[in-house]
Amino acid sequence: MKEYLFTSESVSEGHPDKVADQISDAILDSYLSKDKNAKVAAETMIAKNLILVAGEITSSAIIDIKSAADSVLEKVGYTDGYIGFDKSKYKLLTSITSQSENINRSVELGNEQIGAGDQGLMFGYAVNETDSLMPLPIYIAHKILLQLSEIRKSGKCNFLLPDAKSQVTIRYLDDKPVAVEKIVVSTQHDKFVHKSDLVEAVIELAIKPSIPDSLKFNADSCIVNPSDEFILGGPMADVGLTGRKIIVDTYGGSCPHGGGAFSGKDPSKVDRSAAYMARYIAKNFVDSGVCNKCTIQIAYVIGQTEPISVNLNFHNTGKVDEEIALKIIPEIFDLSPRGIIENLKLRRPIYLNTAAYGHFGREHEDFTWEKTDKADLIRNYLMG
Repeated sequence: MKEYLFTSESVSEGHPDKVADQISDAILDSYLSKDKNAKVAAETMIAKNLILVAGEITSSAIIDIKSAADSVLEKVGYTDGYIGFDKSKYKLLTSITSQSENINRSVELGNEQIGAGDQGLMFGYAVNETDSLMPLPIYIAHKILLQLSEIRKSGKCNFLLPDAKSQVTIRYLDDKPVAVEKIVVSTQHDKFVHKSDLVEAVIELAIKPSIPDSLKFNADSCIVNPSDEFILGGPMADVGLTGRKIIVDTYGGSCPHGGGAFSGKDPSKVDRSAAYMARYIAKNFVDSGVCNKCTIQIAYVIGQTEPISVNLNFHNTGKVDEEIALKIIPEIFDLSPRGIIENLKLRRPIYLNTAAYGHFGREHEDFTWEKTDKADLIRNYLMG
């Protein structure tokens, strides 16, 4: 029987890269709330006492970029320089231009047709290791940090600060997760807490509630704050950039990645919208029972209304051949940029909620790509 270890990581909403992602998506949401057809590509850099926002934006709306950034900083908890960033004492620089006319003409084709906003390849993935059909290592890594965020904001552990990372290693036997091999959590904290109190709180309140009962787990396998002190964190300690955590955003390395980042991009950019559609397709195939694991690749060319290729892989878990399953995809899923946007309802200000703790695998009413409403149709087509 094949035995191996697999590791995934997550970062908290207070990690500088995630703060940048959230600001970019808060800007996008601000535009979409006023102009659903806004073309937005917003990039953020955050450093000590500085936020720089640059991008290409074409919209009839006018928004307050500083207000969008301040709302994120308030939500994360960066309201004091000691904590990691002071939302009342920073310099904001902006460099915003309009979307290239060449690109705009490629996207807006007339007659309500929409061309792909760029060339690129996108991957979707689903596996029946968790109820959400996400890979177990990234699922647990996200859940630990969500637990940490909840107890921090509740005041239950007032020594916790916003910046944090987790890393989860799972032991697999014959491609089935059987044990938690190692968990590493590094969390920012104030200077007054004793290390033993910090370790106990993280293990008891964040790690243990995140481990499924079916898995073998030993608390001695946990490593909390291996550098001992983690007092200086957030943008005061490290520069953050939009799009630098794309593996955290997706599947934790469990499947290939096309390379495109998501945050700050409106849904005409297929590296975001088509990745959401790819997840939707993969999840529905697995939920249908046709396979236990599914990877799908979709590739586009700028200005074209249909993908140039679609590839499906059931990883030897399928009850039908991929070649047969591929033929039904156009019958069930519209892969044109317009079809993706309309079917997944992507022209809404929903994106800030995606920008921390993963774009996939979380139950949220706005995450339409997490629905499994096509599973019965797939089952009927392929398994009668």
